[in-house]
Amino acid sequence: MTRTMEPLARKIFKGVLAAELVGVFGAYVLFKKMNSSQDFRQTMSKTFPFILEVYYKSMEQSGMYGVREKDQEKWLDSKN
Repeated sequence: MTRTMEPLARKIFKGVLAAELVGVFGAYVLFKKMNSSQDFRQTMSKTFPFILEVYYKSMEQSGMYGVREKDQEKWLDSKN
């Protein structure tokens, strides 16, 4: 019984590992895009505001303050 479960366990492990790698890569690409484009952050604020909030908090945790304020200032200026 143990011998027949081993290949299944390996397949499950490989699947979980692949899913983790895809998730980490996706998070990196999303962060990179949000970090380089203020317009993309504006799009994110309209569609996924909770993800943008995580971005702002991570930037503040790393010691980079003022990103949120600059974004809001630009977005208010563009409305007027």
